[in-house]
Amino acid sequence: MKILKEFKVFAMKGNVVDMAVGIIIGVAFGKIVSSVVNDIIMPPIGLLVGGVDFKDLSIVLKEASEEAAAITINYGNFIQVIFDFLIVAFAVFMLIKAINATKKKKEEAPAPPPAPSKQEELLTEIRDLLKK
Repeated sequence: MKILKEFKVFAMKGNVVDMAVGIIIGVAFGKIVSSVVNDIIMPPIGLLVGGVDFKDLSIVLKEASEEAAAITINYGNFIQVIFDFLIVAFAVFMLIKAINATKKKKEEAPAPPPAPSKQEELLTEIRDLLKK
C-alpha cells in the first residue's frame, strides 16, 4: 500500500501532469501538421515537379512474385517525413521565439520604485516643516 501512495504522489505532481498534457497536445498537433503537409503543401510541390506523389516514389529491389510482395526502398515516404519534421521544427521554433520575446518584454519593464521607509517619510516631513 505504501508503494501505491508514493506512486499517487508522484503521478499527481505538477511536472508529470504538465508533461502528459504536453504529449497529448503534441500528438494532436502532429496530426494537424501531417494534414497540412500532406493535403496543402505537398500537392503543389508534386505538381511543380511533374505531378509526382512523393509517397509513391520508391526503388524496386525485387519485383513482387506470387508468394512474396515487392521489396522496395520507399525514399518518397522519407522525403515526406522530412517535410513533416521541418514544418514541426519551424512551428516549435516560432513558438519558443514568441515565448522568449514575451519574457524579454517582462524583464525590460521598469520596476516600480520601492515605497519609502518610515524613516524617509519622517525625514521628508521634517524637511518640509523646516522649509516653512
